[in-house]
Amino acid sequence: MTILPKLRAVSYLAPNYFGFYQETTAYLGRVLGLETQLHQGEYDPLEDPLLLQDQIDLVFICGLPLIRYCQVISDQLQTLVAPVMQLSRYYNRPIYFADVIVNANSDIRAFADLAGRIFCYNDSDSNSGYNLLRNQLVQQRYPLNFFGKTIQSGSHQCSIRWVVEGLADCAAIDSVVLEQELRDFPELSQHLRVVEVLGPSPIPPLVVAQRLGVSLIRQMQSALLQPDVELQRAMERAGVKRFTTVELEDYTVLVKSDGLKYSDRQKTDLIFHHIN
Repeated sequence: MTILPKLRAVSYLAPNYFGFYQETTAYLGRVLGLETQLHQGEYDPLEDPLLLQDQIDLVFICGLPLIRYCQVISDQLQTLVAPVMQLSRYYNRPIYFADVIVNANSDIRAFADLAGRIFCYNDSDSNSGYNLLRNQLVQQRYPLNFFGKTIQSGSHQCSIRWVVEGLADCAAIDSVVLEQELRDFPELSQHLRVVEVLGPSPIPPLVVAQRLGVSLIRQMQSALLQPDVELQRAMERAGVKRFTTVELEDYTVLVKSDGLKYSDRQKTDLIFHHIN
């Protein structure tokens, strides 16, 4: 077993789940008898110097940047587990959706009504906030000038607020993040409406550095598949039913869905960037 002085973790996911990631990391520390340290990522995963230097042990990350990272550095990270959410819409599987939201008072009733509107997205590396909607535009053969304007918000939570406040007409939000935000701020539900659901996609996993070794990685995986009472309570609060094993190959579908013809990628990138 690899001996670690500290279990170092980073989350590149939405901050409204950071408390749950803290409890998950702390649980692994209890099981392994290690001090733990978790911080919110300040960089794109492909640009984070700590990750690039293999100084992070655990990573909470969206599947799309994970696959892109592993295409560049193939022998550093492997999947550990992924959450299965409680709600019936997830069919007891490690999946999630992109919920396309509008203001509840808007006259927008369907995806086609988004034409000419202001669209905001969290980040261009986001599967739920950007990639799935971009693919929808191509697959449904919408025109290049479909949106009147696009704005990068920086986070799903910011996108939600912009739609509520009328700064943007629509946004595609990670369904798990949206559900947590509505638990934290139930008053938001009266200001939002979902007009389209995109997906499902494989849910963001927890990944681990391969250098930790097979024995330690298996111990961590086993612990998460059989959580103690304290972690079970945290999972219940976060809407997580259980953890399950996943493989890196499960996430290749995200780059396949991103695997549009180069000309199509150029077109939709123009939609999202050229007219900002």
